[in-house]
Amino acid sequence: MPKKFHTMTGVACLALWPGLASAAAIDGASLSMLWGVPFAGVLLSIALLPLLAPVVWHHHFGKITAAWALAFLVPFAVVFGMEAAFVNFVHALLAEYLPFVILLTALFVVAGGIYIRGSLQGTPLLNTGILAIGAVLASFMGTTGASMLLIRPLLRANVQRSRMAHIVVFFIFVVSNAGGSLTPLGDPPLFLGFLKGVPFNWTLLHIWPETLFLVLILLALFFVLDTWMLRNEGASLRPHPQPDSHERLGFDGKFNFVLLGVVVGLVLMSGVWKSDVVFDIAGTEVGLPGLVRDLGLIAVTVISLLTTARRVHEANQFSWDPMFEVAKLFAGIFLTIIPVIAMLKAGTEGPFASIVRAVTRADGSPDPAMYFWATGALSSFLDNAPTYLVFFNTAGGDVAQLTTSMATTLAAISAGAVFMGANTYIGNAPNMMVKAIAEDRGVRMPSFFGYMLWSSGILIPLFVVMTFIFFR
Repeated sequence: MPKKFHTMTGVACLALWPGLASAAAIDGASLSMLWGVPFAGVLLSIALLPLLAPVVWHHHFGKITAAWALAFLVPFAVVFGMEAAFVNFVHALLAEYLPFVILLTALFVVAGGIYIRGSLQGTPLLNTGILAIGAVLASFMGTTGASMLLIRPLLRANVQRSRMAHIVVFFIFVVSNAGGSLTPLGDPPLFLGFLKGVPFNWTLLHIWPETLFLVLILLALFFVLDTWMLRNEGASLRPHPQPDSHERLGFDGKFNFVLLGVVVGLVLMSGVWKSDVVFDIAGTEVGLPGLVRDLGLIAVTVISLLTTARRVHEANQFSWDPMFEVAKLFAGIFLTIIPVIAMLKAGTEGPFASIVRAVTRADGSPDPAMYFWATGALSSFLDNAPTYLVFFNTAGGDVAQLTTSMATTLAAISAGAVFMGANTYIGNAPNMMVKAIAEDRGVRMPSFFGYMLWSSGILIPLFVVMTFIFFR
């Protein structure tokens, strides 16, 4: 039996113990779809208000997000009681939100402390090369880590361009999503599969053809588009501010590479280390490995801030605004998504029963194509980690079977969760962060629906082709 330490603390003290845990479950089968309205409200606010009321959104997006969170919490407390509302609030805070924000902050700060020197001129060849390098790095340092490391030098290399939105969009496609599909370190859904017993190298051995297909086509499309865009810029090109056009490639803030390795090590450690020490906080169990991981990440963040020279941050135009924006928006998302995830976990007994049933053929066998699209469609708007687990269990949950005779099905679930996170800004954590950093640098990014036009026009046709090639 695990040792449990029961404590009575205030909400302020709860922030000291972020980690992996499970709270009292909500019976998703009994919930009405109306409970998903606040979550839909957050998404529609992100999508529409920057277009309809940009000044209001820019100055009050945190308050608007908090209002939608309260629109869920208050009715939930009235219907199910204050205790149930508090327990689920604490669970979302400790088991989901704080670990997410702590990891994202650590990667944001550490990557922001690395300045890539050199006469980086934003040619189509260089831009494509950076995307290709990011695709490789993403599977070994995570999509978030690779995105935070490379987005700043990519933007700096193209500072003379007046139209850069397409560069950032393809960066999100390739580096922030598709590239993270080959190891459990690449994306949270695959890490959960690793915790369930999927071998570390299984995705590398089974999804590399799909990944290579998607990444190579995206890189080729990007090179052609970027070449055409550059040729049509003409007189609108601004002078490049690079003082020395022959500056050699190099790095400032090299110690942050060590810290980046520590971040990856801490995340991997929290998955493989098993401990009986568990803290029970208001119904949420916080394991010692998760606690050590998050405290370690906080220490890494502080060390990076203290050891990185101010000139490095200035050269990188380091600003906390993108981090604050993402933290505020995802606070509302993690709270309002609680009933939606519960309904999804209810499987064939819940409101999403038709989606769950659709992945099974008439003879009772799994349909990999439907698993790919069902997992991907939900991962585009919901948290792709629990979505992966739902369909992992729907497919039987037997690791030995899923990794052998049902390998195509598990590959479809894994690919859908990772690849289709690129369909929207909220499909994967680094998407919104990359967007925020680009906008902070003055890049005019597509709106929520504008971005979906890009993904619908480029990614969806590729996913259709992949379905016929790999998941029939």
